[in-house]
Amino acid sequence: MVDAMRLALVSFGVNEFSVLHEICVEAGHFPVAYAYSRSMRPRMPTDAHAVATIGQILKEMPPAMDFLLPGSAEGLGQALAGYSLDLIVVYGFSWRLPRSVLQISRFGAINVHSSLLPKYRGPAPVLWAIRNGDPHIGITIHRMDENFDTGPILAQQGGITLEDEVTPERLWPHIRPVIRDLLPVALERVSRHEAGEEQDDADVSYAGLMEPEFSLIDWSRTAREIHNQVRTFRFMGQGQGPIARVGERWLKVLRTQLREAPGVRVECADGPIWIVASESTEPPASETRGLR
Repeated sequence: MVDAMRLALVSFGVNEFSVLHEICVEAGHFPVAYAYSRSMRPRMPTDAHAVATIGQILKEMPPAMDFLLPGSAEGLGQALAGYSLDLIVVYGFSWRLPRSVLQISRFGAINVHSSLLPKYRGPAPVLWAIRNGDPHIGITIHRMDENFDTGPILAQQGGITLEDEVTPERLWPHIRPVIRDLLPVALERVSRHEAGEEQDDADVSYAGLMEPEFSLIDWSRTAREIHNQVRTFRFMGQGQGPIARVGERWLKVLRTQLREAPGVRVECADGPIWIVASESTEPPASETRGLR
């Protein structure tokens, strides 16, 4: 029988904390604290999205659970040091955790990552899968080291479909059952002191944050590339979209179709695309400077 472990859960949203907590408890372990990064980078002001999310997490979390809002990775380590942890379970945390934090718990830390590692290491694996037009993604649970997503693999499964109209809300029901299958396996392997399988660095790709230029549509690209660009922004959040010049107007492009549909037809490198949802917007600063 696997011994019960004291756990800290480190994540980024209500659904994610909830599924981690449920699985860990069902597996016979004891979450004692949640930790949430209140900014995309340490030592930065709390962002507006974090403010709203914090309230949602507090509303849904178990009443006896501690909730930590560190301002830095070092602060997180100092806060966790008093919990006598066996393991830290991470899913989607924004910051790189230094060795000083990873060594706080008896068994270190494991991470739930939304790709089939070593593909798409980094903070934005789903965005890059959408951007590249991948039909599927996977989930990997791996041991954490000081680098992003490079530790040995404990459990892994692919085959999660990325629909054309993919959004976080539509994708989550497909991700959740995979995590429910994989996390108990990973927890058991950790408790049995199993190292996991080393990643093959020959197959590495990196999924960093989108570069600023990605927010501007270049009609000299293929229709499929532009369609995936719009899909990527839609996954980032409602009302998000890259901007484009269409005739004499500047538009925020919210939805496109590759087949003829009611909307604005635009020619791309290899044929047409149809803008089916958009909003008027201001030109980018670079274009404004060019008019002066």
